[in-house]
Amino acid sequence: MGADKKAVPFKGTEEQKQQLLEMIAGLKNERGALMPILQKAQDIYGYLPIEVQTMISDETGIPLEKIYGVATFYSQFSLYPKGKNQISVCLGTACYVKGSGDVYNKLMEKLGIEGGQCTPDGKFSLDACRCIGACGLAPVMTINGEVYGKLTADMLDGILAKYE
Repeated sequence: MGADKKAVPFKGTEEQKQQLLEMIAGLKNERGALMPILQKAQDIYGYLPIEVQTMISDETGIPLEKIYGVATFYSQFSLYPKGKNQISVCLGTACYVKGSGDVYNKLMEKLGIEGGQCTPDGKFSLDACRCIGACGLAPVMTINGEVYGKLTADMLDGILAKYE
């Protein structure tokens, strides 16, 4: 995974660790237990950082690379925490042809993170999504479920300022 200077430090609590260990103990001997374990681990921590994946590997005997492979394959899992304000930019066809790719790239630049990541202060996380059904407003993004349409890159500062 390499050193990521924008990584948010892992802040798991002892209580979360106990919850995780108890949950794994209850499931680890069942066939096909990895998916439910990962889902419940993400419910406990909010995401699946390498520290949590390592605990799962240690407790189940499942190799870390298999756990990482499953966690990165399925879009329901996140390796990064979600920010207080969750930004999702639609990269579906209607939005993309109207410039949502530029909006997405500008947000990565402004926030200093890649898609799927969270800013170090925990204020914003950024993801891409497919069609949200607001094609008439293309290009669109949502912040905490609120839709912003007919976006241009110059509108971003004003929109982000509302969430500072």
